[in-house]
Amino acid sequence: MTEPRRPTTRRTALLAGAATLLALGVADARAQTPPILGTIERLDPALEALIAPDAHVERVAEGFDWAEGTVWDQAGGRLLFSDTKENVVHQWTKAGGTSVFLKPSGYTGSTPRGGEPGSNGLTFDHDGSLILCQHGDRRIARLKADGSFETLADKFEGKRFNSPNDVVVKSNGDVYFTDPPYGLLGENHDQGKELAFSGVYRRSADGKVTLLTRELGFPNGLAFSPDEKTLYVANSDFKRAIWMAYPVADDGTLKPGKLFADVTSRVGKFKGLPDGLKVDNAGNVFATGPGGVLIFSPDGKHLGTLATGEACGNCAWAEDGSVLYVASDMYIGRLQTKTRGPIPGEPRP
Repeated sequence: MTEPRRPTTRRTALLAGAATLLALGVADARAQTPPILGTIERLDPALEALIAPDAHVERVAEGFDWAEGTVWDQAGGRLLFSDTKENVVHQWTKAGGTSVFLKPSGYTGSTPRGGEPGSNGLTFDHDGSLILCQHGDRRIARLKADGSFETLADKFEGKRFNSPNDVVVKSNGDVYFTDPPYGLLGENHDQGKELAFSGVYRRSADGKVTLLTRELGFPNGLAFSPDEKTLYVANSDFKRAIWMAYPVADDGTLKPGKLFADVTSRVGKFKGLPDGLKVDNAGNVFATGPGGVLIFSPDGKHLGTLATGEACGNCAWAEDGSVLYVASDMYIGRLQTKTRGPIPGEPRP
């Protein structure tokens, strides 16, 4: 009986080497592939025109207490976002990852305090200056070149704001912002409260502050339609989780609004409430709310959801305008879309 041939030592070494290289290659590929943040729920075929069938939200950063206020800094090639509890603005780049951009970001006092003292909503004005909603200092502020803050608005009719939450700049330079009480201390967010309501405001170029509406209990995220004739405002209320659409008058004030979408029935079933939102150049609304980032057509039809698995605070168009970054509790996600949206501080299309 002939004894079976055994592989030569050289052949054995080659096979072992190939197996090792294959294993290393698989491990390296896994290491270079960003983890996926949740799933994409598709409710309407129209979503395919906005998000490719094989698209997914990549998890690019993590470890935050509550990520908020995402905005793309085109000049710096970086994403900026707030961590409201840590009183810091972080920056993130593909090459360098996450680092501190600004601290303190929303509370500059010397007495330690809890709650959510940091900045929340962030945007850029037409001069490229960063505009911040500062919870702790209860104001809208501009970051100056020397690193100090310039107050743009901190009072209405002599009374301090609650805690400005989100902000957008119109093409004429007017600053629109919301003022719910979330940054105030106390069990009911009412410690030191001076205004008996939560409002939506406009700060015009001459510095005048105008109350636009006080009908929402918890006005939160806001964004303009592409033609700036409509202002969308989120209401982060457990009992009335809605988005309103307000026609913008020629003088910049708001006409009576109409209901854009109501997701009160989703509250409690999914994490999150209506919060930050963005609108693409075609008028589709990407709104953080119960379940993640809900995507609506211009007429309010729910097309699908970026179901991140965590409550989402805000989102932002970035890079060439086709990338959407999402602040989802302790995570930052990145989605390549098939649509485009405006970058704050850049000319609107």
